[in-house]
Amino acid sequence: MAEATTGTSTAAAVTPVLRERIPHEIVASVLAATTAFVGGTALHLPPWAIFISWAGMFLMGGPSLAGARRLWCAMPVGSTYALLIVLLETHAGTAFGESQLARNAFGALCILVLNSALMYTGRVRFFSLIPGMFFGFASYFATFFGGFGFEAGNPWAAWVCVVAMNALGPVYAWLSMRLTFPVEIKSPS
Repeated sequence: MAEATTGTSTAAAVTPVLRERIPHEIVASVLAATTAFVGGTALHLPPWAIFISWAGMFLMGGPSLAGARRLWCAMPVGSTYALLIVLLETHAGTAFGESQLARNAFGALCILVLNSALMYTGRVRFFSLIPGMFFGFASYFATFFGGFGFEAGNPWAAWVCVVAMNALGPVYAWLSMRLTFPVEIKSPS
């Protein structure tokens, strides 16, 4: 059944207009500064991995629990596929020979097969946020090859560290909005 519209909207359909008491730019910058303490510890965690998923939340329309859940499900999957690539290349990287070309060919085959599997995993509703999987995928490689983590060069340590840091991004996104202490603006009727 179709409804006729009159050009007016109901109160439930109107999004309230909010005013930030503290500018979002200031709040986000203060939060960003706190990541120096995350990366500057003995654990040598990758603070930039927070920014990847933080930005992802805003690409999804802004912080929400539903969006955070989708990222929290997808990012570790991407990081896991990247971990598998690193493990294969570490333990069987010379399967095609010792030359750089042979190693590159083996690496390309690993990426071809596992990247395809990653994208097919995106067909599973629970893991359907493929860009989120690629956030985790890229973050893992940057963590591992960048020497981050509580044991640099350890593929498993890199995985633990990047999953933890990516998981903080949605929290930072939510805080960046919440700590502006928004108030609803009364619009003149």
